[in-house]
Amino acid sequence: MQRIKGSKPAKSGLAQAQARGEAQPGLGAPELTCYPQWDHPPELVPGRSERAWMDLTSERYAYRCIPLSMANASGWEIRLPFVLEAGWDGGDGTEAVRFRANHPHAGQMVTSHFGHGVITFHTGWLFRTPPGWAVWARGAPNTVKDGIVALDGLVETDWLPFPFTMNWRFSRPGLVRFEAGEPFCFIMLVPHGLLDEVQPRIVRLDAEPKLKAAHDAWAANRADFAERLKAREEAAVAEKWQRTYIQGRGGLDEDVSTYHLSKRRLKSPK
Repeated sequence: MQRIKGSKPAKSGLAQAQARGEAQPGLGAPELTCYPQWDHPPELVPGRSERAWMDLTSERYAYRCIPLSMANASGWEIRLPFVLEAGWDGGDGTEAVRFRANHPHAGQMVTSHFGHGVITFHTGWLFRTPPGWAVWARGAPNTVKDGIVALDGLVETDWLPFPFTMNWRFSRPGLVRFEAGEPFCFIMLVPHGLLDEVQPRIVRLDAEPKLKAAHDAWAANRADFAERLKAREEAAVAEKWQRTYIQGRGGLDEDVSTYHLSKRRLKSPK
């Protein structure tokens, strides 16, 4: 990924406003503008909550973890339009990585730019976001690819006038294969301009009696359910698993409506 060098790190807009004693500006609702660079760029689609390995778990058990499937769908996939086979012999030079693909635009999209076992993908897209919002580029969440790993990048797409690349690094010498339609890049929006303003606080749970009571009630209920399930109690066996998270229950104020999602439905670019 290309780096812009400067003589001195600039303060964020929020930090500058704070130094002047001004109110911190809000980021506003994020937008994502997608500019295709080619006539037929790789497909850009909302992320899918499904994963092949999750399908194979007993009774699709993995899908009971809502944070897992929500993460899978919290961004957009850029999908490879052809089958790609790549090999690395362990060398540091760019020639140590070899490619094989039967597609006229493969050379335009895939290269060994950095050497050291790194594959560089050109996405075919230029993205723009509002001030303070950035694109986090990574591999599709909760996927495992043997022999190679996706490298994450946080890109300041609120000012950048050129596209970024997506990079993967071999974890060992060998061969890897990307299938046609497989996502080689996954993009998420993050409030980049606010992160430096976050001050984490360490607080003892005892200092928040209401939160502690809710936590202790949850812990006792979970332990009781686990014991009943272990004892093969009929009601517990029939229930199989507790559904408080998926149903959005168990918060501090049960009578107060809270924002809760168990499924993500992002919009397709148009």
